[in-house]
Amino acid sequence: MDRAQLLLVGLPLFLFVTDLFGLFAPPPPKPPSHHHHTHRPKTPLNPETLDIPLQKPSTIGGIGYGSTVNINFCASCSYRGTAVTTKKMLDTQFPGIDVILENYPPPLPKRLLSKVVTVFQFGVIGIIMAGEQIFPMIGIMTPPPWYYSLRANRFGSIATAWLLGNVVQSFLQSSGAFEVYCNGELVFSKLKEGRFPGEIELKDLVGKTLANSRVTDNLGVVWS
Repeated sequence: MDRAQLLLVGLPLFLFVTDLFGLFAPPPPKPPSHHHHTHRPKTPLNPETLDIPLQKPSTIGGIGYGSTVNINFCASCSYRGTAVTTKKMLDTQFPGIDVILENYPPPLPKRLLSKVVTVFQFGVIGIIMAGEQIFPMIGIMTPPPWYYSLRANRFGSIATAWLLGNVVQSFLQSSGAFEVYCNGELVFSKLKEGRFPGEIELKDLVGKTLANSRVTDNLGVVWS
C-alpha cells in the first residue's frame, strides 16, 4: 500500500476508535468557577426620604366597614347553625362588617306560661315524693283521688310530668324568628315571610341597604 492508500484506510479507522473511547470514557470534571462577585453594600432605604411609598396603601376599606348586621334567631328552634352559616357568608361577602347573633325571645305571655309549666313540673314531682303529709300542710286534710292514681305509678307519673312539661316549654319558648337587621333596618323577617332567606337574596338585600346608607351618609356630609 502506498502512503495515500494508508491514509485513506487508517484515518477513518483512527476516527472510529477515537469515537469508541470517547463514548465509554467518563465525562471530564467541570472546571471550577473563578468568577468573583463583588458584593456592594446595600444602602438602607429610608421611607421618610422617599417621595413614593414602598407599599401602596389601600384607599378603599372593606365594603362593610362601619356597618352592623344583627341576626335575631330562635335559639330553642335549633336555628343557631343557620345563623352561624349566614354570619360566615356575610363576613365573606362584606369584609369589615360586624355581624351580631342574638336570641329572639317569644312574646311575654308565652314566657310567663313557660314559667308556670316549670312550677307545675316541680310541683307534681314534689307532691309525689313528699307523700300524703303534704296535704294537711296546705289545708287539705284528705288527699284527692288523683293523688292515689299518681302514687300508684310513681316513676311513670314523674317521667310523664317531666317529659310533657318539656314539650310544652319548648313550644312556649320558641319564637320561630330569623330576623335580619342591617344598620337598624329590618331587611328580612322569617315571621313575615314564613321562610328562611336565600343566600343570594340576603346578600342582595344587605348590599342594597349598605349602598343606601353610604349615599345617605355622603349627602349628609355634603349638606353639612
